[in-house]
Amino acid sequence: MPTSSDMTTHTDPALLDALQHQVAVFARRAEQSRLGGVGQARNSMDRAAYLLLNRLDQEGPMGVKALAAGMGIDSSTVTRQVAPLVDSGLVSRATHPEDGRAVVLQLSERGHARLDEVRASRRALMELVTEGWSAEEREAFTTLLTRFNASLSDITASLTPAGPAS
Repeated sequence: MPTSSDMTTHTDPALLDALQHQVAVFARRAEQSRLGGVGQARNSMDRAAYLLLNRLDQEGPMGVKALAAGMGIDSSTVTRQVAPLVDSGLVSRATHPEDGRAVVLQLSERGHARLDEVRASRRALMELVTEGWSAEEREAFTTLLTRFNASLSDITASLTPAGPAS
């Protein structure tokens, strides 16, 4: 019977070197451009704020712990990142509908409008970057990048002994 090491396919080290290099270049370019989009909204929202607002928009109001768990970061990091969003009126605090003692965070009307503006700008950037790509290439890239991010998240979580990393 074959062992698990016999069943593992060994990938060409040169291919893995090229992949890690391209991921590093992508990370640098993403940070340089902040993938902020084009037009007036370009670079106008940092990554943490965008991810928090996007999650609240997609999943609805939730507490700090649930938000932190869903993002794979600790509660203190979420609390620190949410504070300026509350101060600027993009996120509001409300009492939990089932437990009046608990507080939930929710996207405000201003937050929805701002997120829509940033999404449109970032969508325009993605359209520009992939201008010469077919619809199938865009879809394949999105599928593979989603899979890559999920695998990276799973591995990161398994290597972090004390729970989610900040």
